[in-house]
Amino acid sequence: MTARSALRRYLLVCFLTWLPTGLMLTTMVLLMAERGLGLAEIGLVFTVFSLVTVCLELPTGGLADVVGRRVVLAVSAGFTVAALTLMAVSTTFWMFLLTGVLKGVARALSSGPATAWYVDTLHDLEGPGADLKPGLARGGALESVALCVGVLAGGFVPVVAPAHLVFPLAVPPMLGALAAAALLVVVVLALPEPSHARMSPGEMLRAVPATVAGSVRLATGHPLLRRLLVFYLASGMVLTAVELLTPGRLARLAGTAELGSAAYAVVAALGFAGSAAGSALAPWAARLAGGSARGAAAGVGLAALSVGALAATAGLGGAAGLASAGAAYVVMFVGISVTFVLCLEMTHNAVSAAQRTTVSSAGSLAQQAGGAVSNLGFGVLAAQAGTAVAWALAAGLAGASALVFVRAPGGEGTGRRDGERAAAS
Repeated sequence: MTARSALRRYLLVCFLTWLPTGLMLTTMVLLMAERGLGLAEIGLVFTVFSLVTVCLELPTGGLADVVGRRVVLAVSAGFTVAALTLMAVSTTFWMFLLTGVLKGVARALSSGPATAWYVDTLHDLEGPGADLKPGLARGGALESVALCVGVLAGGFVPVVAPAHLVFPLAVPPMLGALAAAALLVVVVLALPEPSHARMSPGEMLRAVPATVAGSVRLATGHPLLRRLLVFYLASGMVLTAVELLTPGRLARLAGTAELGSAAYAVVAALGFAGSAAGSALAPWAARLAGGSARGAAAGVGLAALSVGALAATAGLGGAAGLASAGAAYVVMFVGISVTFVLCLEMTHNAVSAAQRTTVSSAGSLAQQAGGAVSNLGFGVLAAQAGTAVAWALAAGLAGASALVFVRAPGGEGTGRRDGERAAAS
Protein backbone atom coordinates (compact mmCIF):
# COMPACT_ATOMS: atom_id res chain seq x y z
CA MET A 1 0.00 0.00 0.00
CA THR A 2 1.19 3.52 -0.81
CA ALA A 3 0.48 6.75 1.07
CA ARG A 4 -1.83 7.84 -1.75
CA SER A 5 -3.77 4.58 -1.58
CA ALA A 6 -4.07 4.85 2.21
CA LEU A 7 -5.40 8.39 1.86
CA ARG A 8 -8.02 7.34 -0.70
CA ARG A 9 -9.28 4.59 1.60
CA TYR A 10 -9.33 6.92 4.60
CA LEU A 11 -11.30 9.55 2.68
CA LEU A 12 -13.86 6.97 1.53
CA VAL A 13 -14.33 5.77 5.11
CA CYS A 14 -14.70 9.38 6.35
CA PHE A 15 -17.41 10.06 3.76
CA LEU A 16 -19.34 6.83 4.37
CA THR A 17 -19.12 7.20 8.17
CA TRP A 18 -20.99 10.51 8.19
CA LEU A 19 -23.30 10.08 5.19
CA PRO A 20 -25.86 8.01 7.19
CA THR A 21 -26.01 10.73 9.87
CA GLY A 22 -26.65 13.42 7.27
CA LEU A 23 -29.35 11.36 5.57
CA MET A 24 -31.37 10.82 8.74
CA LEU A 25 -30.80 14.26 10.27
CA THR A 26 -33.54 16.32 8.63
CA THR A 27 -36.40 13.80 8.99
CA MET A 28 -35.53 12.04 12.26
CA VAL A 29 -37.69 14.21 14.53
CA LEU A 30 -40.51 14.39 11.99
CA LEU A 31 -40.53 10.60 11.63
CA MET A 32 -40.87 10.10 15.38
CA ALA A 33 -43.60 12.72 15.60
CA GLU A 34 -45.54 11.21 12.68
CA ARG A 35 -45.48 7.85 14.43
CA GLY A 36 -47.01 9.17 17.61
CA LEU A 37 -44.14 10.32 19.85
CA GLY A 38 -44.55 13.53 21.81
CA LEU A 39 -41.82 16.12 22.31
CA ALA A 40 -40.92 14.75 25.75
CA GLU A 41 -40.52 11.22 24.35
CA ILE A 42 -38.44 12.49 21.42
CA GLY A 43 -36.24 14.40 23.86
CA LEU A 44 -35.77 11.23 25.92
CA VAL A 45 -34.65 9.32 22.82
CA PHE A 46 -31.99 11.98 22.18
CA THR A 47 -30.95 11.95 25.84
CA VAL A 48 -30.48 8.17 25.81
CA PHE A 49 -28.36 8.46 22.66
CA SER A 50 -26.15 11.08 24.33
CA LEU A 51 -25.79 9.13 27.57
CA VAL A 52 -24.84 5.91 25.79
CA THR A 53 -22.29 7.74 23.66
CA VAL A 54 -20.71 9.52 26.63
CA CYS A 55 -20.53 6.36 28.75
CA LEU A 56 -18.87 4.35 25.97
CA GLU A 57 -16.49 6.96 24.52
CA LEU A 58 -13.42 5.98 26.54
CA PRO A 59 -14.02 2.19 26.76
CA THR A 60 -14.54 1.91 22.98
CA GLY A 61 -11.46 4.06 22.38
CA GLY A 62 -9.45 1.70 24.56
CA LEU A 63 -10.95 -1.25 22.68
CA ALA A 64 -9.81 0.17 19.34
CA ASP A 65 -6.29 0.72 20.69
CA VAL A 66 -6.09 -2.85 22.00
CA VAL A 67 -8.11 -4.97 19.57
CA GLY A 68 -7.51 -2.96 16.40
CA ARG A 69 -9.01 -0.15 14.35
CA ARG A 70 -10.64 -2.24 11.61
CA VAL A 71 -12.59 -4.52 13.94
CA VAL A 72 -14.08 -1.63 15.91
CA LEU A 73 -14.97 0.31 12.75
CA ALA A 74 -16.69 -2.75 11.28
CA VAL A 75 -18.71 -3.32 14.45
CA SER A 76 -19.68 0.37 14.47
CA ALA A 77 -20.94 0.11 10.89
CA GLY A 78 -22.93 -2.98 11.83
CA PHE A 79 -24.60 -1.16 14.71
CA THR A 80 -25.43 1.75 12.38
CA VAL A 81 -27.09 -0.60 9.88
CA ALA A 82 -29.17 -2.12 12.68
CA ALA A 83 -30.09 1.26 14.18
CA LEU A 84 -31.23 2.92 10.96
CA THR A 85 -33.06 -0.15 9.71
CA LEU A 86 -34.94 -0.29 13.01
CA MET A 87 -35.63 3.45 12.86
CA ALA A 88 -37.24 3.09 9.43
CA VAL A 89 -39.74 0.49 10.72
CA SER A 90 -40.21 1.71 14.32
CA THR A 91 -43.78 2.45 15.38
CA THR A 92 -43.53 2.76 19.18
CA PHE A 93 -41.60 4.79 21.72
CA TRP A 94 -39.67 1.75 22.93
CA MET A 95 -38.54 0.86 19.43
CA PHE A 96 -37.25 4.39 18.88
CA LEU A 97 -35.58 4.29 22.30
CA LEU A 98 -33.72 1.16 21.19
CA THR A 99 -32.59 2.98 18.05
CA GLY A 100 -31.15 5.68 20.32
CA VAL A 101 -29.17 3.04 22.20
CA LEU A 102 -27.89 1.41 19.00
CA LYS A 103 -26.91 4.77 17.48
CA GLY A 104 -25.10 5.73 20.69
CA VAL A 105 -23.06 2.52 20.60
CA ALA A 106 -22.26 3.06 16.92
CA ARG A 107 -21.23 6.69 17.51
CA ALA A 108 -18.92 5.82 20.39
CA LEU A 109 -17.30 3.00 18.42
CA SER A 110 -16.67 5.26 15.40
CA SER A 111 -15.05 8.06 17.42
CA GLY A 112 -11.38 8.02 16.42
CA PRO A 113 -10.47 4.62 14.90
CA ALA A 114 -10.51 5.74 11.25
CA THR A 115 -8.15 8.64 11.89
CA ALA A 116 -5.96 6.43 14.09
CA TRP A 117 -5.81 3.88 11.24
CA TYR A 118 -4.69 6.54 8.78
CA VAL A 119 -2.06 8.04 11.10
CA ASP A 120 -0.65 4.61 12.01
CA THR A 121 -0.55 3.55 8.35
CA LEU A 122 1.11 6.79 7.24
CA HIS A 123 3.71 6.45 10.01
CA ASP A 124 4.42 2.88 8.90
CA LEU A 125 4.86 4.04 5.29
CA GLU A 126 6.70 7.35 5.74
CA GLY A 127 8.04 7.29 9.29
CA PRO A 128 7.13 9.30 12.41
CA GLY A 129 7.95 12.58 10.70
CA ALA A 130 5.16 12.22 8.12
CA ASP A 131 3.08 15.37 7.55
CA LEU A 132 -0.41 14.61 8.88
CA LYS A 133 -2.11 17.91 8.03
CA PRO A 134 -3.01 17.33 4.34
CA GLY A 135 -4.67 13.97 4.94
CA LEU A 136 -6.46 15.00 8.12
CA ALA A 137 -7.68 18.18 6.41
CA ARG A 138 -9.10 16.24 3.48
CA GLY A 139 -10.70 13.74 5.83
CA GLY A 140 -12.41 16.50 7.79
CA ALA A 141 -13.56 18.11 4.54
CA LEU A 142 -15.06 14.82 3.25
CA GLU A 143 -16.92 14.31 6.55
CA SER A 144 -18.53 17.73 6.16
CA VAL A 145 -19.30 17.11 2.50
CA ALA A 146 -21.01 13.85 3.49
CA LEU A 147 -23.15 15.69 6.04
CA CYS A 148 -24.01 18.42 3.52
CA VAL A 149 -24.97 15.92 0.81
CA GLY A 150 -26.86 13.78 3.30
CA VAL A 151 -28.85 16.68 4.77
CA LEU A 152 -29.92 17.90 1.34
CA ALA A 153 -30.75 14.41 0.05
CA GLY A 154 -32.53 13.45 3.27
CA GLY A 155 -34.59 16.61 3.12
CA PHE A 156 -35.72 16.26 -0.49
CA VAL A 157 -36.02 12.47 -0.92
CA PRO A 158 -39.32 12.26 1.05
CA VAL A 159 -40.82 14.82 -1.32
CA VAL A 160 -40.20 12.65 -4.39
CA ALA A 161 -40.59 9.20 -2.79
CA PRO A 162 -43.74 7.38 -3.98
CA ALA A 163 -46.08 7.52 -0.96
CA HIS A 164 -48.12 4.51 -2.17
CA LEU A 165 -45.03 2.28 -2.04
CA VAL A 166 -43.30 3.35 1.16
CA PHE A 167 -43.70 5.80 4.04
CA PRO A 168 -41.75 8.80 2.66
CA LEU A 169 -40.13 9.89 5.94
CA ALA A 170 -38.72 6.36 6.38
CA VAL A 171 -36.74 6.53 3.13
CA PRO A 172 -33.78 8.62 4.42
CA PRO A 173 -32.92 6.24 7.32
CA MET A 174 -33.28 3.31 4.91
CA LEU A 175 -30.79 4.96 2.58
CA GLY A 176 -28.56 5.64 5.60
CA ALA A 177 -28.62 1.94 6.46
CA LEU A 178 -27.50 1.11 2.91
CA ALA A 179 -24.66 3.63 3.17
CA ALA A 180 -23.59 2.08 6.49
CA ALA A 181 -23.66 -1.38 4.87
CA ALA A 182 -21.34 -0.04 2.16
CA LEU A 183 -19.05 1.28 4.90
CA LEU A 184 -18.97 -2.16 6.50
CA VAL A 185 -17.86 -3.74 3.22
CA VAL A 186 -15.17 -1.09 2.66
CA VAL A 187 -13.78 -1.45 6.19
CA VAL A 188 -13.59 -5.24 6.00
CA LEU A 189 -12.10 -5.41 2.50
CA ALA A 190 -10.02 -2.25 2.14
CA LEU A 191 -8.54 -1.40 5.56
CA PRO A 192 -5.64 -3.73 6.41
CA GLU A 193 -4.95 -3.54 10.13
CA PRO A 194 -1.72 -1.71 11.04
CA SER A 195 0.75 -3.93 12.83
CA HIS A 196 0.22 -4.31 16.58
CA ALA A 197 0.97 -6.87 19.25
CA ARG A 198 -1.37 -9.88 19.31
CA MET A 199 -3.07 -10.67 22.61
CA SER A 200 -5.14 -13.47 24.05
CA PRO A 201 -8.77 -12.69 25.02
CA GLY A 202 -7.77 -12.53 28.69
CA GLU A 203 -4.93 -10.13 27.95
CA MET A 204 -7.32 -7.94 25.94
CA LEU A 205 -9.79 -7.74 28.83
CA ARG A 206 -7.02 -6.57 31.14
CA ALA A 207 -5.45 -4.26 28.56
CA VAL A 208 -8.56 -2.20 27.74
CA PRO A 209 -9.08 -0.66 31.22
CA ALA A 210 -5.34 -0.21 31.58
CA THR A 211 -5.21 1.62 28.24
CA VAL A 212 -8.15 3.83 29.20
CA ALA A 213 -6.59 4.72 32.56
CA GLY A 214 -3.21 5.44 31.01
CA SER A 215 -4.73 7.56 28.26
CA VAL A 216 -6.76 9.62 30.75
CA ARG A 217 -3.60 10.23 32.78
CA LEU A 218 -1.79 11.27 29.60
CA ALA A 219 -4.59 13.55 28.38
CA THR A 220 -4.92 15.32 31.72
CA GLY A 221 -1.21 15.38 32.55
CA HIS A 222 0.40 16.25 29.23
CA PRO A 223 0.76 20.07 29.01
CA LEU A 224 -0.49 20.33 25.42
CA LEU A 225 -3.24 17.69 25.63
CA ARG A 226 -4.59 19.27 28.81
CA ARG A 227 -4.95 22.58 26.97
CA LEU A 228 -6.68 20.87 24.06
CA LEU A 229 -9.21 19.29 26.44
CA VAL A 230 -10.04 22.79 27.71
CA PHE A 231 -10.58 23.94 24.14
CA TYR A 232 -12.82 20.96 23.32
CA LEU A 233 -14.92 21.66 26.41
CA ALA A 234 -15.33 25.33 25.44
CA SER A 235 -16.03 24.53 21.78
CA GLY A 236 -18.78 22.11 22.80
CA MET A 237 -20.43 24.88 24.79
CA VAL A 238 -20.13 27.45 21.98
CA LEU A 239 -21.32 25.21 19.13
CA THR A 240 -24.27 23.90 21.12
CA ALA A 241 -25.29 27.42 22.10
CA VAL A 242 -25.36 28.42 18.43
CA GLU A 243 -27.13 25.28 17.20
CA LEU A 244 -29.63 25.39 20.08
CA LEU A 245 -30.77 28.94 19.40
CA THR A 246 -30.41 29.24 15.62
CA PRO A 247 -33.58 27.30 14.61
CA GLY A 248 -35.81 29.51 16.77
CA ARG A 249 -34.11 32.64 15.48
CA LEU A 250 -34.67 31.55 11.86
CA ALA A 251 -38.29 30.59 12.56
CA ARG A 252 -38.95 34.09 13.93
CA LEU A 253 -37.31 35.64 10.88
CA ALA A 254 -39.14 33.40 8.40
CA GLY A 255 -42.51 33.89 10.06
CA THR A 256 -43.59 30.28 10.54
CA ALA A 257 -42.10 27.10 12.01
CA GLU A 258 -42.34 25.34 8.63
CA LEU A 259 -40.49 28.09 6.76
CA GLY A 260 -38.01 28.31 9.63
CA SER A 261 -37.35 24.58 9.33
CA ALA A 262 -36.68 24.92 5.62
CA ALA A 263 -34.41 27.90 6.23
CA TYR A 264 -32.49 26.00 8.88
CA ALA A 265 -32.03 23.01 6.54
CA VAL A 266 -30.44 25.33 3.97
CA VAL A 267 -28.33 27.12 6.58
CA ALA A 268 -27.20 23.80 8.09
CA ALA A 269 -26.17 22.52 4.65
CA LEU A 270 -24.23 25.74 4.05
CA GLY A 271 -22.66 25.33 7.49
CA PHE A 272 -21.43 21.85 6.57
CA ALA A 273 -20.05 23.28 3.31
CA GLY A 274 -18.26 25.94 5.36
CA SER A 275 -16.91 23.22 7.61
CA ALA A 276 -15.57 21.36 4.58
CA ALA A 277 -13.89 24.54 3.35
CA GLY A 278 -12.37 25.21 6.78
CA SER A 279 -10.97 21.69 7.01
CA ALA A 280 -9.43 21.99 3.54
CA LEU A 281 -7.91 25.38 4.43
CA ALA A 282 -6.30 24.18 7.69
CA PRO A 283 -2.81 23.38 6.25
CA TRP A 284 -2.75 26.78 4.51
CA ALA A 285 -3.83 28.52 7.74
CA ALA A 286 -1.04 26.79 9.68
CA ARG A 287 1.57 27.85 7.10
CA LEU A 288 0.27 31.42 6.98
CA ALA A 289 0.15 31.74 10.78
CA GLY A 290 3.55 30.16 11.30
CA GLY A 291 2.55 26.89 12.95
CA SER A 292 -0.34 24.64 13.94
CA ALA A 293 -0.99 26.27 17.33
CA ARG A 294 -1.10 29.76 15.84
CA GLY A 295 -3.32 28.56 12.99
CA ALA A 296 -5.67 26.97 15.52
CA ALA A 297 -5.83 30.23 17.49
CA ALA A 298 -6.63 32.15 14.29
CA GLY A 299 -9.41 29.70 13.42
CA VAL A 300 -11.15 29.91 16.78
CA GLY A 301 -10.66 33.68 16.73
CA LEU A 302 -12.57 33.84 13.44
CA ALA A 303 -15.30 31.66 14.96
CA ALA A 304 -15.53 33.99 17.97
CA LEU A 305 -15.96 37.02 15.69
CA SER A 306 -18.70 35.18 13.78
CA VAL A 307 -20.65 34.32 16.94
CA GLY A 308 -20.20 37.94 17.99
CA ALA A 309 -21.74 38.97 14.66
CA LEU A 310 -24.69 36.68 15.39
CA ALA A 311 -25.20 38.50 18.67
CA ALA A 312 -24.79 41.95 17.11
CA THR A 313 -27.33 41.24 14.35
CA ALA A 314 -29.89 39.46 16.55
CA GLY A 315 -32.16 42.50 16.31
CA LEU A 316 -32.30 42.56 12.52
CA GLY A 317 -35.45 41.33 10.79
CA GLY A 318 -36.52 40.11 7.39
CA ALA A 319 -34.12 39.23 4.61
CA ALA A 320 -31.26 41.17 6.22
CA GLY A 321 -31.61 39.14 9.41
CA LEU A 322 -31.71 35.84 7.51
CA ALA A 323 -28.69 36.75 5.39
CA SER A 324 -26.59 37.95 8.34
CA ALA A 325 -27.47 34.90 10.45
CA GLY A 326 -26.69 32.52 7.62
CA ALA A 327 -23.39 34.20 6.74
CA ALA A 328 -22.20 34.28 10.36
CA TYR A 329 -23.17 30.61 10.80
CA VAL A 330 -21.13 29.56 7.75
CA VAL A 331 -18.05 31.63 8.65
CA MET A 332 -18.16 30.26 12.21
CA PHE A 333 -17.90 26.72 10.87
CA VAL A 334 -15.05 27.69 8.54
CA GLY A 335 -13.03 28.99 11.51
CA ILE A 336 -13.84 26.24 13.97
CA SER A 337 -13.07 23.52 11.41
CA VAL A 338 -9.62 24.97 10.79
CA THR A 339 -9.00 24.70 14.51
CA PHE A 340 -10.40 21.17 14.82
CA VAL A 341 -8.11 19.80 12.08
CA LEU A 342 -5.02 21.40 13.59
CA CYS A 343 -6.00 20.18 17.08
CA LEU A 344 -6.33 16.69 15.65
CA GLU A 345 -2.84 16.92 14.18
CA MET A 346 -1.36 18.17 17.45
CA THR A 347 -3.12 15.40 19.36
CA HIS A 348 -1.78 12.62 17.12
CA ASN A 349 1.72 14.11 17.23
CA ALA A 350 1.60 14.03 21.03
CA VAL A 351 0.55 10.39 21.55
CA SER A 352 1.79 6.94 20.63
CA ALA A 353 -0.15 4.38 18.58
CA ALA A 354 -1.02 2.46 21.75
CA GLN A 355 -3.20 5.31 23.05
CA ARG A 356 -4.15 7.16 19.88
CA THR A 357 -7.88 6.38 19.74
CA THR A 358 -8.51 6.63 23.47
CA VAL A 359 -6.97 10.10 23.76
CA SER A 360 -9.05 11.22 20.77
CA SER A 361 -12.14 9.86 22.54
CA ALA A 362 -11.24 11.92 25.61
CA GLY A 363 -11.40 15.05 23.45
CA SER A 364 -14.77 14.00 22.05
CA LEU A 365 -16.03 13.34 25.57
CA ALA A 366 -14.92 16.81 26.71
CA GLN A 367 -16.76 18.39 23.77
CA GLN A 368 -19.96 16.48 24.54
CA ALA A 369 -19.70 17.47 28.20
CA GLY A 370 -19.46 21.10 27.11
CA GLY A 371 -22.55 20.61 24.96
CA ALA A 372 -24.51 19.17 27.87
CA VAL A 373 -23.62 22.18 30.05
CA SER A 374 -24.52 24.54 27.21
CA ASN A 375 -27.93 22.95 26.64
CA LEU A 376 -28.86 23.79 30.21
CA GLY A 377 -27.07 27.08 30.82
CA PHE A 378 -27.45 28.91 27.51
CA GLY A 379 -31.07 27.81 27.11
CA VAL A 380 -31.96 29.35 30.47
CA LEU A 381 -29.90 32.47 29.75
CA ALA A 382 -31.58 33.01 26.37
CA ALA A 383 -35.03 32.61 27.93
CA GLN A 384 -34.24 35.13 30.67
CA ALA A 385 -32.00 37.68 28.94
CA GLY A 386 -32.51 37.07 25.20
CA THR A 387 -30.70 35.31 22.38
CA ALA A 388 -28.31 38.21 21.77
CA VAL A 389 -26.95 38.05 25.33
CA ALA A 390 -26.49 34.27 25.14
CA TRP A 391 -24.60 34.53 21.86
CA ALA A 392 -22.48 37.41 23.16
CA LEU A 393 -21.40 35.23 26.09
CA ALA A 394 -20.69 32.34 23.71
CA ALA A 395 -18.56 34.67 21.56
CA GLY A 396 -16.57 35.72 24.61
CA LEU A 397 -16.05 32.09 25.59
CA ALA A 398 -14.84 31.24 22.07
CA GLY A 399 -12.42 34.16 22.12
CA ALA A 400 -11.09 33.17 25.53
CA SER A 401 -10.54 29.59 24.34
CA ALA A 402 -8.02 30.88 21.79
CA LEU A 403 -5.71 31.59 24.74
CA VAL A 404 -5.06 27.85 25.20
CA PHE A 405 -2.97 27.96 22.02
CA VAL A 406 -0.77 30.85 23.14
CA ARG A 407 2.72 29.46 23.75
CA ALA A 408 1.26 25.96 23.79
CA PRO A 409 4.05 23.52 24.76
CA GLY A 410 4.81 21.32 21.78
CA GLY A 411 1.99 22.98 19.89
CA GLU A 412 3.82 22.95 16.59
CA GLY A 413 4.11 19.13 16.65
CA THR A 414 7.58 17.58 16.30
CA GLY A 415 6.49 14.06 15.51
CA ARG A 416 5.42 10.92 17.22
CA ARG A 417 8.68 10.41 19.08
CA ASP A 418 7.93 13.29 21.44
CA GLY A 419 4.53 11.77 22.12
CA GLU A 420 6.02 8.36 22.84
CA ARG A 421 8.47 9.89 25.30
CA ALA A 422 5.58 11.73 26.97
CA ALA A 423 3.50 8.54 27.13
CA ALA A 424 6.36 6.65 28.72
CA SER A 425 6.98 9.31 31.37
